[in-house]
Amino acid sequence: MPTKVLVTGAGGFIGHHLVTFLKERGYWVRGVDLKHPEFSPTDADEFEILDLRRWDACLQATRGVDEVYALAAEMGGMGYISSHHAYILYSNLLINLHTLEAARINGAQRYFYTSSACVYPEYLQTSADVTPLKEDDVYPAQPQDAYGWEKLITERLNIHYREDYGIETRIVRFHNIFGPLGTWEGGREKAPAALCRKIAVAKLTGNPEVEIWGDGEQTRSFCYIDDCTLGIHKLMRSDYPHPLNLGQDRMVTINELADIIAEIAGIEIVKKHVPGPQGVRGRNSDNTRLREVLGWAPEISLEEGLERTYAWIEDQVRQKLGMA
Repeated sequence: MPTKVLVTGAGGFIGHHLVTFLKERGYWVRGVDLKHPEFSPTDADEFEILDLRRWDACLQATRGVDEVYALAAEMGGMGYISSHHAYILYSNLLINLHTLEAARINGAQRYFYTSSACVYPEYLQTSADVTPLKEDDVYPAQPQDAYGWEKLITERLNIHYREDYGIETRIVRFHNIFGPLGTWEGGREKAPAALCRKIAVAKLTGNPEVEIWGDGEQTRSFCYIDDCTLGIHKLMRSDYPHPLNLGQDRMVTINELADIIAEIAGIEIVKKHVPGPQGVRGRNSDNTRLREVLGWAPEISLEEGLERTYAWIEDQVRQKLGMA
């Protein structure tokens, strides 16, 4: 009998990819979300449209499964999470409180919680030349946004559920995951997708001007989706119960990210720096513990991941502009 798993947030970017990854490895998968995947059909054995802010929906979603991969969340890029604090905190707390308790009641043996690098204190991320963030750096706590505060609270909830009830919880902290089949317009897209879209538009319209929020010297590291799904699976199968970073440890500025994408697109761009939410000044992942625990770290280069992502987004832009 195959292991039966639930993936919440299966209509979203990472969840959609994770469903496919798990199906390819022989799992029986139920996907749950408020919507079906936007850009390609799901590979899930079952897909249910459920609002996981509701207790009854969580009981239904977690029935009869051995493991839960909890990815459902109200989220988006910096423009979205910096302007929807109350809604994000309220919605995500309901989702995670209900899903974890329903999984326990329904007898799930393992529970994978997807946290975020947004849990790390703002006071450690005030410089673009930031020291890579270690897992233990999270306390004393000072996440930047409501999104980060909720993630940190739910990390604690997972730890206590393991201690008190014996459910094997695993906790990952994502650092800027990107790739094809994700949101690329509308305000909820992350920086790599937004820049791929802007540069594709510049290429296809002949207008080389590309807007960048702030001075573009803010720094991040970016991890390709295939490394992300592999890392999720490795951590879920491990015996490591504490929060663990999952991301690349190569830091680049947003200006450098734009230049890499422009080179992939084969054009020269003119950067126009405009006011906009930038998040913390610098953030990078310390992967020391990841390598110790899993004997592995993300392997796909930023350039390779961006080549795949840009090709897909340029095709989406072509279709939108009627140039396909």
